[in-house]
Amino acid sequence: MSAASRPTSKDVARAAGVSQAAVSLVLGGKWPGRVSAATAERVREAARALGYRPNLAARDLRTGRTRTALLVVPALTNEFFARVHAGAASVAAAHGFGVLLYPSPEGTGPATDPFASAPAALDGVLASSMAAQALSGIGAGALPLVMLDSDPATGPGTATVNLAIADGMRQAAGHLLGLGHRDLVHLAADVDSWTFEVRAAALAASVAAVPGARLRTRRCALGVAEAQAAVTALLTAPGERPTALVCDDDLLAAGACKAARRLGVRVPGELSVTGFDDLTLATAIEPELTTVTLPAEEFGARGMTALLTAVDGGTPADEELPVALTVRGSTGPAPART
Repeated sequence: MSAASRPTSKDVARAAGVSQAAVSLVLGGKWPGRVSAATAERVREAARALGYRPNLAARDLRTGRTRTALLVVPALTNEFFARVHAGAASVAAAHGFGVLLYPSPEGTGPATDPFASAPAALDGVLASSMAAQALSGIGAGALPLVMLDSDPATGPGTATVNLAIADGMRQAAGHLLGLGHRDLVHLAADVDSWTFEVRAAALAASVAAVPGARLRTRRCALGVAEAQAAVTALLTAPGERPTALVCDDDLLAAGACKAARRLGVRVPGELSVTGFDDLTLATAIEPELTTVTLPAEEFGARGMTALLTAVDGGTPADEELPVALTVRGSTGPAPART
């Protein structure tokens, strides 16, 4: 082998004193039970010494792989999905895969095929917070598919990886109820999505379990301005104001806090507010937001791990990752009522 030439598997085999087939097994991770551990280490050491790198393009031509996964999300502007992408991309890169990030033009609704033929261009699909029926247009039935934040009972995918959304909402409700709040309003995202249905059901059940507690619901679009308008109308309406707002995400909570501040309603002295997600803005507003912290990067990483297992012919198990309430300054004891 000349100094300028690229080392080949034949060079590695010669240096390690094994066959090329053994080199392929070891460097492909398929050696256990076929060659000894000592031989495998000898092959890896020879590859390192020679600076050998497998020709992935040639291998992909043989296997029909593209080493590309598609991550479908409802929107690119939401920080949560950016973190999901970061976690997924990290795991993919460690396995020699690339990730194409694709925002569905219809949000959680039907996603169109971004390619002439997705099954020919991709090895698998990871879909975050999409409706179960939304992925048929990108050839999901012909590809390994892992759903994130989706109903495991109806999801079309190979596996579902979820966050413990219901438990997160129960934690938020329990926190407020424990502070004495009995008049709560759910500021609910006006989005047709399983994850928001789960939040609403968990909150309603938590409040219903406490004698004397009541829950009202106000729906609005996912945005600070929309939440501010909805909460302004709520707080200026005739009758008693609620003492606590339970918001479906941090953007809604930020809008709620903005509305209260402009009306001179003290948070948390007169109105406690909780969010969901723990985005950067949760600590950028004052008071800082009590919110349910979601491990978004780990969520993406677990999803990609499950997808790569499916791509390799395995059967990944459904998972649910725990979440936790982070208590900050936007919640406090319920104000006394005369």
